[in-house]
Amino acid sequence: MANPAAAREPALAKGRAMAPSVYLLAERKERVVIIVNTETVPGREITAFHGLVQGNTIRAKHVGRDIGAALKNLVGGELKAYTELLTEARREAIDRMIAQAEALGANAIVNVRFTTSSVAGGAAELYSYGTAVTVT
Repeated sequence: MANPAAAREPALAKGRAMAPSVYLLAERKERVVIIVNTETVPGREITAFHGLVQGNTIRAKHVGRDIGAALKNLVGGELKAYTELLTEARREAIDRMIAQAEALGANAIVNVRFTTSSVAGGAAELYSYGTAVTVT
């Protein structure tokens, strides 16, 4: 099989439902980093702790999105442009957190959390953090 990670984690690799505690399986450069929002990885043993890892990004609103959002506020409904903005920001923060974990030699991140904050008028920070570990 070309990808040994897919053989170990077939349900995750193929996008099927998995245990509720598994948040994300990120695959980068033939390495797999398991990300969970729990203190342990189900079915795995933590053999080493590498410490806190984090990722963040600050995104500003786009004038065009603001106009569209103002119009949408009049009629109600989802502000899709902002949903997309936050989705992109979350992905970037996760990628940065994964890069830190990989640099430490970790293959999993446990107890992952997200937070957002307003940094300046029209700009918000999305921050992700967790504990980098090695699991077997």
